Amino acid sequence: MNRYAILRRDGWAHQEELSQAATRSSSVVEEEMPDDVHWIRSYVLDEGGGAVGTVCIFEATSVAALRLHATAARLPVTEIIPLIETVVIRPDP
Repeated sequence: MNRYAILRRDGWAHQEELSQAATRSSSVVEEEMPDDVHWIRSYVLDEGGGAVGTVCIFEATSVAALRLHATAARLPVTEIIPLIETVVIRPDP
């Protein structure tokens, strides 16, 4: 599997919608794509006015698998960026 960052700009009008999207995402990963997609973590972006976006870190077999996951979970995708290395200065708090 390869690691990817998925940018989702202006994805949700408020955090309640994001919570619902996270539930859908988890369900699709666990029930439909457990061998193709692993959700590692997400960072929530303040898009202003209460709206939020995310930067999500996933492991996946391919970009196509990530796009299938996004479609099945009804998630926006602004950009999918392959990651080549992780540099950790401090662990996430």
